Amino acid sequence: MEKRVLFDFEIEFTNGGGIQGQEFRLDIEGDDITDEELARYIVEDMRLLMVGKVRILNKKIINEKHKRKPADEK
Repeated sequence: MEKRVLFDFEIEFTNGGGIQGQEFRLDIEGDDITDEELARYIVEDMRLLMVGKVRILNKKIINEKHKRKPADEK
């Protein structure tokens, strides 16, 4: 079965403000992902700039079919 990570996040911007996500799901390879890897992925995938602190909360790995097609498959 494919794995996904279910989590909440909070991102603060260095120029003020921030964004939050609740019960966000993301396809992952393997059985786990570190909070640091997850934070980096969110920031890069959403193309966020001027990011300060990123908090990952309530993270759990779930068995669920991947939703996103691999980058080499279009």
